[in-house]
Amino acid sequence: MTVSTIHYQQCPCCGSSSIQHQLIAKDYTVSNLDFSIWHCQNCSCRFTQDIPIQSEIGAFYQSENYVSHSDTQKGFINKVYHIVRNITLQSKRKIVQQYTGKKSGSLLDVGAGTGAFSTEMKNYNWQVTGLEPDETARKVAFEKFKLALQSPEQLFQLAAHSYDAITMWHVLEHVHDLHGYLEQFQKITKADGKLFIAVPNYTSKDAAHYQSFWAAYDVPRHLYHFSPKSIDVLAQQHGFVVEKHLPMWFDSVYVSMLSEQYKNGGKGNVIAAILQGFVSNLFSLLNVKKCSSIIYILRKK
Repeated sequence: MTVSTIHYQQCPCCGSSSIQHQLIAKDYTVSNLDFSIWHCQNCSCRFTQDIPIQSEIGAFYQSENYVSHSDTQKGFINKVYHIVRNITLQSKRKIVQQYTGKKSGSLLDVGAGTGAFSTEMKNYNWQVTGLEPDETARKVAFEKFKLALQSPEQLFQLAAHSYDAITMWHVLEHVHDLHGYLEQFQKITKADGKLFIAVPNYTSKDAAHYQSFWAAYDVPRHLYHFSPKSIDVLAQQHGFVVEKHLPMWFDSVYVSMLSEQYKNGGKGNVIAAILQGFVSNLFSLLNVKKCSSIIYILRKK
């Protein structure tokens, strides 16, 4: 698979030139290619080096196993994904309502996938705009929920100060135009609006355990691999402040299940995965910033 790539000379998060190779991770979902992950000594963000350019990365999403786009329920892990998603939809809605202080309002769901969360919010009388780059996912959203998702280019056409909430559930790590998105979010959120960003956390216990087999590296689709410190730095650059960190307890188990498969050549040990997920969550009880995935709630400065 030959594609045009981006080679970073500086950290894509903070711009520092204090960057170095950290580890090699494999794309187990589509290409089986190896990718280099680099580390920034300044902000502690990690990033995938030599990523496909935006116009060519779509090929790395073309797999029925990429559940957030295909909505497939084939296989045990994908079934688990759907069960967990149905549980977490309500909790995400309640988080948005709690931290915006609104029962209903205007919401922008960036990277809406097949539309499950957007539909949940619409069912509770929120005015929802959903953006999704993948044509297959948009098609599934319309067929399943009659939801007309828009392409991400529409983000930069949205009116200023028009949203009470912007949500990105495991999306920011996929966005090529990282700073362009954050700059636009600053423009289109209301003065008291909130930005909800959920991303994997490579400083978690399960990431430390699985190392290069950690499924949440998900190269090359995950362009960046955030730490709590790097999210703080990114937020500050664009006039936001992280006001709250919330745990995503299910992610440690789900990611550990995939990681076990990668580590053992497709023969995942469910018991080992559950145990590792439990251990990871145990450490997170003492410090939420060690959770496998974190929801960051940002407000304007």
